Amino acid sequence: MTTTATTSPVPSAPTPPGTPPPVVRLRGVTKEYAGGVRALDGVDLTVAEGELLGIVGPSGSGKSTLLHIVGTLDRPSAGTVEIAGYDIASLSDRRLSALRARRIGFVFQAFHLVPGVGALENVAEGLLYSGLPRARRRKLAAEALARVGLADRLKHRPHELSGGQKQRVAIARAVVGEPALLLADEPTGALDSASGEAVMTLLHELNAEGATIAVITHDTEIAGRLPRQVRIRDGRVVEDTSPGSGGAGTSGATGATGAPGTAGAAGGDGARDTTDASDGARDTTDASDGARGTTDASGDPGPSGDGKVAA
Repeated sequence: MTTTATTSPVPSAPTPPGTPPPVVRLRGVTKEYAGGVRALDGVDLTVAEGELLGIVGPSGSGKSTLLHIVGTLDRPSAGTVEIAGYDIASLSDRRLSALRARRIGFVFQAFHLVPGVGALENVAEGLLYSGLPRARRRKLAAEALARVGLADRLKHRPHELSGGQKQRVAIARAVVGEPALLLADEPTGALDSASGEAVMTLLHELNAEGATIAVITHDTEIAGRLPRQVRIRDGRVVEDTSPGSGGAGTSGATGATGAPGTAGAAGGDGARDTTDASDGARDTTDASDGARGTTDASGDPGPSGDGKVAA
């Protein structure tokens, strides 16, 4: 299957009664910055519950801006963004922060662990705005660390962990609250090839357990191992493959040949530069700030018919 970007919102098919809404639905999304820089240009994208996909493109393609939009860290200049059934245009900043804290988990290349405290406390921090008591947060954090294979590293501080172990802690922090969507931004970028392979294997395992995961990367080999690849160039979706397409397609926008089928094991590229030039060199990373939200997530009990987050 191939999806071509358009410059105006395209009505999406209605969700059949009794089925959950897509985790992500973007229609005609455009993002412009000062000086007329258009980082996204009419992007349409739908991500269903349980999908594992790669959003791939070179530096300057707009993929970091797309991460910001899908992660609700920024709002579009035009178009519609729905996350877990919510139209974000209908939400105040406070309620949008609550939605983000409850429904979206973030994993970044640079880990962003709190120095000086153990893995257990770092993961428990992911539930800081959940309203749960500290003992419950610590119990869930211990379970999340066991889930990523670090049950024996609960008290280890970041400087006592390898790069691959740090990323596993970051993944545990991202999934501890069972978010609707996990966004992994260059998750293997700072790792050697063996550690990167282990992290990608873990993401596949989490997806097999039901997690919806989008991996943002410039590495075509990593993207080629994922069931679906969404290729971004010049702010547009130029190709969108699905499992049923056989891993190949042709973009009507560019005439580009589709992605190959599943590739071999991904190698490490060392520390990669993941900054998109078209994104105005914006910092996309601090998980303890905007990516985690700044309000109590109890303001986000679940999707409602009016697209609002109830108080």
